[in-house]
Amino acid sequence: MTEETPGFDEKPDVPSGATPDDAEPQAATPSTEEAAAPAGDASAAQMAGLTAQLDQVRTALGERTMDLQRLQAEYQNYRRRVERDRIAVKEIAIANLLTELLPVLDNIARARDHGELVGGFKSVAESLETVAAKMGLQQFGKEGEPFDPMIHEALMHSYAPDVTETTCVAILQPGYRIGERTIRPARVAVAEPQPGAQTGKADSQDSAEAADDKESGGPDEG
Repeated sequence: MTEETPGFDEKPDVPSGATPDDAEPQAATPSTEEAAAPAGDASAAQMAGLTAQLDQVRTALGERTMDLQRLQAEYQNYRRRVERDRIAVKEIAIANLLTELLPVLDNIARARDHGELVGGFKSVAESLETVAAKMGLQQFGKEGEPFDPMIHEALMHSYAPDVTETTCVAILQPGYRIGERTIRPARVAVAEPQPGAQTGKADSQDSAEAADDKESGGPDEG
């Protein structure tokens, strides 16, 4: 009976030409498809995140663009309003100044009518009238024009046979305007057609037509 030597374990048989390491079972290595799958999922998730960020940036850009356009429109409206107010204030200031000068211009006109506008006074008066005209002052009101209560102020009233409507027959004080704004109406004397004048004229016309009918044998009978 053979005795086994203690302390030595039996080893499995190893084929000739093979190393002891070959006898160990090889660990399984992942395939190429299995390695590429997690990488593809990560890339898709990254692209989705970038797309979401791009959408957010585009939305923010659109909002900022609308804010800028609204701010620009408000600024343009503000500029137009300030310019309009500036022009209005300027026109009011000029109108107030020229209104205060109207009595002076009336005195100059009266002096001219009486032949007293001579010498240095004439030069000063003409210079003042020129400056007032450059500032936009316009004189209006003429004899013979129809009476307009919007621009005329009637101080005298009479009847005249040679007018067919209420007419300005005398300009007592000329009117003045700046552009479309009247700063003083023309003060005038007006004349209206005489009462009954139109009736008499109509009666005369009817009599003339009746006489013509009588001479022609009267109206035609049916």
